[in-house]
Amino acid sequence: MRILVTGAAGHIGQHVLTELLAAGHTVVATDRVPLDDSRPERVHVGDLQDPELVRKAMDGAEAVVHLGAIPHPDPDDPSALFAHNCHTAHRVFEEAGRAGVRRVAAASSLSALGLAWSPVPVSPLYVPIDEEHPTLVRDSYGLSKLVLEEVARTAHRLWGMDVVCMRFPFTGSGERLERQLAAVAADPGAHRHDLWGWLDTRDAAAAVRRAVEADVRGCHVINVAAPDTSSPLTSAELMDTHYPGVPAFLPLADHTSLYDTSACERLLGFVPQHSWRRAAGPRAAG
Repeated sequence: MRILVTGAAGHIGQHVLTELLAAGHTVVATDRVPLDDSRPERVHVGDLQDPELVRKAMDGAEAVVHLGAIPHPDPDDPSALFAHNCHTAHRVFEEAGRAGVRRVAAASSLSALGLAWSPVPVSPLYVPIDEEHPTLVRDSYGLSKLVLEEVARTAHRLWGMDVVCMRFPFTGSGERLERQLAAVAADPGAHRHDLWGWLDTRDAAAAVRRAVEADVRGCHVINVAAPDTSSPLTSAELMDTHYPGVPAFLPLADHTSLYDTSACERLLGFVPQHSWRRAAGPRAAG
């Protein structure tokens, strides 16, 4: 397929390019910053709020991977972040529909739950958290991801395109992941609001590829996370210390993830393969 990847110069975007190209797809890339990569068929540099840029980038695309967004809160101007992320999401889906694109894979975030960046203490209602967990959003970034998901549903109703919105946790590999793991080990409580979720970026890219290739119909929002936590403490210890009284609807064995990813496995046939608990190779159970 010819696939347009927005946000191709970003951390996940670079891994997605490698994954899609290795699978034999033709890639068109766009980002706000120049992309130092000669592999894409075309590269468009500019803001996704620009309709002409998006139309040109969309030309000939059979599928779209939408990663282009401000990837973190902006404490100085949360309204500008919200407006940018919502506008670009709508622009990409609108132009994809007009261009006849039949499949979109979009990066949402587990921040859509409202835990990660909440300005006040907040607890999950239960664990492991599935896609039906009510949103507790109080921050502009998480809200912008909820809007992205609603834009996706609207585009499906309007244009009939099939969409998979993937709620990612922290993603990292190499030194980026090592820094995160060290920070979690040093102060688990500082990471309570993301429920110690994580995902190797190579697995994030593989999930994106599966979302583009899989025979999935409709519009779906799915959790995509590693099956374990980023903490050396057990999941039961983490919950007892930081969220006492929150019910667990499944046994919290060992370091099991506090996010339910069964929908990802069911819809995409995808299970993450990389673990920080082993030096290399497939993930060990638990």
